[in-house]
Amino acid sequence: MCGIAGLYTKTEALRPRLGECLARMLSELSSRGPDSAGAAFYRDPAPEGWCKLSLHSPQVDAWPWIADALRARFGQATLSGVRHTHAIVQVTATAEEVVGWLLEAHPELTVMSAGQTIEIFKQAGHPSRFISDFALAEIDGSHALGHTRMATESRVSTEHSHPFSTGLDLCLVHNGSLSNHNRLRRALQREGIRFQTDNDTEVAAGYLTWRMREGATLEQALEGCLEDLDGFYTFAVGTADGFAVLRDPIACKPAVMAETDEWVAMASEYRAIAVLPGAQDAVTWEPEPARVYSWGTAVVA
Repeated sequence: MCGIAGLYTKTEALRPRLGECLARMLSELSSRGPDSAGAAFYRDPAPEGWCKLSLHSPQVDAWPWIADALRARFGQATLSGVRHTHAIVQVTATAEEVVGWLLEAHPELTVMSAGQTIEIFKQAGHPSRFISDFALAEIDGSHALGHTRMATESRVSTEHSHPFSTGLDLCLVHNGSLSNHNRLRRALQREGIRFQTDNDTEVAAGYLTWRMREGATLEQALEGCLEDLDGFYTFAVGTADGFAVLRDPIACKPAVMAETDEWVAMASEYRAIAVLPGAQDAVTWEPEPARVYSWGTAVVA
């Protein structure tokens, strides 16, 4: 099962309503994934010379100390936002330096994402609770991806929920199942890709990170999935500039897309698109198998 939602805004007027629109989409997809939910928002770029990270702690309100700890290590840091069990921090260092230090000094925390613009929030439990706990409707931004999960291949937890981020400002949500993810995980680990769970979707995200690190565009990396990933899948991939969609060559997992003058959207079911403003006037279609669709400049690595 699982439900995927993606929304890319084409006008400044819609950006303040991004979270509201995504929350409506995820609500419609709750029956496809009642185990957990998550979302990635692209918004508020960090200043030049800074990086932005999304951190998770199992304890609510566990964050007053984090900015002081980061300042003591890196010189300048701010706690720029707290939503339920997640915090957004900005630091004057490279994301790789901060992530490496956090993994060593604070293994009790989970680094959900790192980069310049991405913010990831996710939680085990029904999507309606996730939407409420994180006040999703209040979040603005340029584009976002969301996911409602019905766990089939790994346990139900916040860490195992989608989206997964294994590269800077890169995230992936997935509906389907991969059969060769364990072998591929071992190969990617030898290439220096770090994984936090045994979820097959995180392996797919790691594969894209590796291919793009080696010089591929996102479009080329997604096309490589058709050769190197066994299984069935619909992928939605977010970057700092937009998002892209790919279905496997058989395309047995449902997907629909739609576009208006204000937005481009994709979802696992049309009812998640029907709640968007102006949906009745949208051009709607089913994405073809084995074809990469992208908006913004998402195909650029």
